[in-house]
Amino acid sequence: MPVSPEVRHTLSDGVSWITLDRPKAMNALTWEQRERIIDLLAAASSDPAVRAVVVTATGQGFCAGADLRGAPPRERVPGDVARTIRLGAQRLIGSVLDCEKPVIAAVNGTAAGIGAHLAFACDLVLAAEEARFIEVFVRRGLVPDGGGAYLLPRLIGPQRAKELMFFGDALPAPEALRMGLVNRVVPAADLDRTAREWAARLAAGPTRALALTKHLVNTSLDADRATSFAAEAVSQELNMTTRDAQEGVASFVERRAARFEGR
Repeated sequence: MPVSPEVRHTLSDGVSWITLDRPKAMNALTWEQRERIIDLLAAASSDPAVRAVVVTATGQGFCAGADLRGAPPRERVPGDVARTIRLGAQRLIGSVLDCEKPVIAAVNGTAAGIGAHLAFACDLVLAAEEARFIEVFVRRGLVPDGGGAYLLPRLIGPQRAKELMFFGDALPAPEALRMGLVNRVVPAADLDRTAREWAARLAAGPTRALALTKHLVNTSLDADRATSFAAEAVSQELNMTTRDAQEGVASFVERRAARFEGR
């Protein structure tokens, strides 16, 4: 697993904390940071000690987009751009969507371009009052990438998505909350505490049931009713083989609080 000093990682009480740490660059995302995040999310899926993930950042920016200044200049050939996006920004967003543990974004400041999409791909989004979300691509004459045209219509509908992407205006956190892009807006001083509280609740939950639930919800908008219903039934069949499901039923019968182990 590549290690980037500009991504801090800790594992505490079942929560994997992934923190972007380039505050002077507003946490613009480098290749090394991107690969580190992808690897940490993959590791979280397979590690039973990880039961929830938080993605956050230091300084005043959550992520100002991709940092392309470190890319070496060279002559492009047809296919280069598409390949770069497929193997880069799209892999990053896919790693969040495919992570088998619930992922919280704790957005401390500006989230622009791929930074906004990184937040929107997370299962739950907390934002500081000062946070802003910017579909910055149109300002540079670019098409949105990193899954933006996939994520936004599913979150807020096509008309709202087009408004954000066509104009590229900064969207304040309270407005993002009203539109449904954010779950909760809190004072900046309360962001870390709220993220810890939510992550602790998720880490104490039935981890495999949450993974299956995440998969069902993420795939539901791409499937017809029969497919979704079939996937739901199979997921419940699989889930009933877990110790947590058996504990949940037992706790109900015994009229006590469930004690889930994530297995």
